[in-house]
Amino acid sequence: MPNRRITVIPGDGIGPSIIESAIRILQKVGCQFDYDYADAGLVAMEKHGELLPKQTLDLIEQNKVTLKGPLTTPVGGGFTSINVSLRKKFNLYANVRPVISFKGTKSRYENIDIITVRENTEGMYSGAGQRRSDDNNSAEATSIITREGAERIVLFAFELARNEGRKKVTIVHKANILKSTSGLFLEVARQVAARFPDIQSEEMIVDAACMNLVMYPERFDVIVTTNLFGDILSDLCAGLVGGLGMAPGANIGSGAAIFEAVHGSAPDIAGKNIANPTSVILASVQMLEYLGMQSEAERILNAVRTTIEAGETVTRDLGGSASTSEFTDAVIARL
Repeated sequence: MPNRRITVIPGDGIGPSIIESAIRILQKVGCQFDYDYADAGLVAMEKHGELLPKQTLDLIEQNKVTLKGPLTTPVGGGFTSINVSLRKKFNLYANVRPVISFKGTKSRYENIDIITVRENTEGMYSGAGQRRSDDNNSAEATSIITREGAERIVLFAFELARNEGRKKVTIVHKANILKSTSGLFLEVARQVAARFPDIQSEEMIVDAACMNLVMYPERFDVIVTTNLFGDILSDLCAGLVGGLGMAPGANIGSGAAIFEAVHGSAPDIAGKNIANPTSVILASVQMLEYLGMQSEAERILNAVRTTIEAGETVTRDLGGSASTSEFTDAVIARL
């Protein structure tokens, strides 16, 4: 049987170095993948004259599973976000952002284990209908929520909770003010929740959710929400466990999935071998779980956990002085 082929997009800035760390660890744990490397972002612009070349899109479609480093979308000039473009192109409707506490990180909490499930293709964040008036004195955008979009993301969240033995799903909304869009989302979410009597369901207005996440994060298990709220809440959750360097992300659709580091490309430290590769390593753990390779995923997660907890060979953001490659070597040694 041929090896599973994975599309790898190293990305910009620190992307290639942290992706290399993840690949080395996947190889050490015994994953027999064949990797097809593809360009996107500024690297692709320099090489091919476009941010998302056709050959990259073809590889994503062909292999179905992609591991991606951070990408840079140029500011101004009418450039569309590469990540938004990928989500729309492949209908990657579910954004899944888990955060877990690791001993040894600079965080205020020790017992965080939250998954944010964010609708990925609709709502205000999708950028629909953006325009400015001719006199440049006003601007507008359109937020569209569909019953189908709301149902499939809430269903995804409840099925995820059930499959992972989670106890509760918190539906986050702003239906008290946004009665049409957020109101429809909440209405559909209630209908879906009724189909899962084994999972506790609660509703929370988004501003109250922000406050409660900071004050009582242990009360949360799985969060499901719309696109813009999910973008904000998932970063807040990352802050509970030490920052974006500790937070992976998955973009999942019915026909493809992209697993990524959720932080930026950090061009100021590119090429210095000092970046923390944990985010993309944890994204590769998500990828293995998606592929049903639970044993390998658990081994990598445990190796990362014990490396960070030991504190002897960690990167600067974790309070150490180790390089990217030294941290990776320490994880590999524990495997």
